[in-house]
This record gives sequence, C-alpha cells and structure tokens, in this order.
Amino acid sequence: MSLPPPHAERQRMHLRRVEFQGFKRGDGLWEVEARLVDTKDQDFPLSSGLRRPGEAVHDISVRITFDERMNILDAATCIDAAPYMGHCNVDIPDYSGIVGLNLFDKFPKTVRELFGGRLGCAHITELLMQLPTAALQTLSSEAVGNFDGDSPPYHLDRCHALEFDSEAVKRYYPRWYRTKVDV
Repeated sequence: MSLPPPHAERQRMHLRRVEFQGFKRGDGLWEVEARLVDTKDQDFPLSSGLRRPGEAVHDISVRITFDERMNILDAATCIDAAPYMGHCNVDIPDYSGIVGLNLFDKFPKTVRELFGGRLGCAHITELLMQLPTAALQTLSSEAVGNFDGDSPPYHLDRCHALEFDSEAVKRYYPRWYRTKVDV
C-alpha cells in the first residue's frame, strides 16, 4: 500500500536519508552503523557558506558494538558535514557515555538525560533513539524460528500487531496468546 497522492502540486526542498546497517562480527559481538545525510535541492545559503544542490548539509554517523543481551560495549560518532564545520565537528560530546547501557532498559530516557538539548548533537541523539529497533532487527537475522523456549519470543508485545492478546499472536504464536483478561 502506498501513500495517497498529494493534494497539491509541490516542489521538494529537502532530502534526509537515514540508513542503518547491522553486522555480526567474527568475535560473536554485533554492530549497528547509522548514518544521517541531509541535502537540499536548491542553493542553500547558510551564515557559514553556501551549500549547493546535493551537497551534504549534515553527514553524521554513529556505530555501536553490543552483545546478544543488547548491552552496548563500544560507541563511536563522526561528523563529516555540518552547517558549522569547525564547531559542530569539534568538541563533540562524549557519546561513549552510552557504553554500559542496555538498548532495551530505559535507553531512550537515559540518552535524553545524557545528551538532550545543549548536552549533545541533536542529530547524533536522534540516530541513537533508533538504535534499539535496528539492533533487534540485526539480532533477529539469527533468531530460531520455533520459539520452544520458556520465554516468549523477543519480538512479542513490542508493537500493537504483536500484543499478547492480538489476533496475530493467536494465529502465529498460539502458545503465547493471552486474552485481555489474562494480560
């Protein structure tokens, strides 16, 4: 299903590309690399200088290393383009502060406390907020399909379609289905 057609003629002014790549390392650990690139389709005058069409206004990357329990073991950031080079890319807040955090234990709240507003780079912090689901998708590449363990599959009850009392869980994971009264 696609979006409905726009209701008026329009001209694109901005393009943001956000890409996440997940990797399994040879040492048994996992990594996710995230990259955000903003470009304009027309000349974009900034106080720091003109950006030409297609030239990156922002080009920002993050990489985390984590284990199978979703604990972050290492973090790196990079700013290759920003509106105020020499400022945005210098003295970047120390995002290694996320090392030791668990991606599924209050991660967004802790990231906002550590790097929200003037405490961090808005775009790096934005990328960090999406890391839990990217990491989950990376690990799911090796998930066992039968889910015969004592615990529910990791992805159940993480979205509306897979709530324990949903029709999808009833159909595809009947062992873990619960009626609203049970939940």
